[in-house]
Amino acid sequence: MQEALLAIYRGLRTLREPAAFFGWVRSVTVREAVRTVKRLNDGTTYSPVEARHDSNPLDRVHINDVLERLSTPHREVLTLRAWGLNEEEMAETLHLPLGTVRSRLHRARRCFEEAWYPSAAA
Repeated sequence: MQEALLAIYRGLRTLREPAAFFGWVRSVTVREAVRTVKRLNDGTTYSPVEARHDSNPLDRVHINDVLERLSTPHREVLTLRAWGLNEEEMAETLHLPLGTVRSRLHRARRCFEEAWYPSAAA
């Protein structure tokens, strides 16, 4: 916990988006926890199932943070796409024309990508 608090204090000046403060704190805390576990772990603490899990634990924090910053229409189409709906089903669910759903989905993906990779947009 102390390592996380120190990292938050040291990195506070690098926070660019004040609205994303809580997501940023979670991200820093998870990153520091992972670093601490890696530093202290001898490899026997995790079960084989957990050891095979390849995804980055920070992704879940970042995805929620990025989605919260998107507009409601963009968040809606991305969420429906994640639930497996195709464009026609999204149009029916949202009571929108198919072309509107397609353009919204395109813009939502672009906005999500710009927020996910902020250095690429700069």
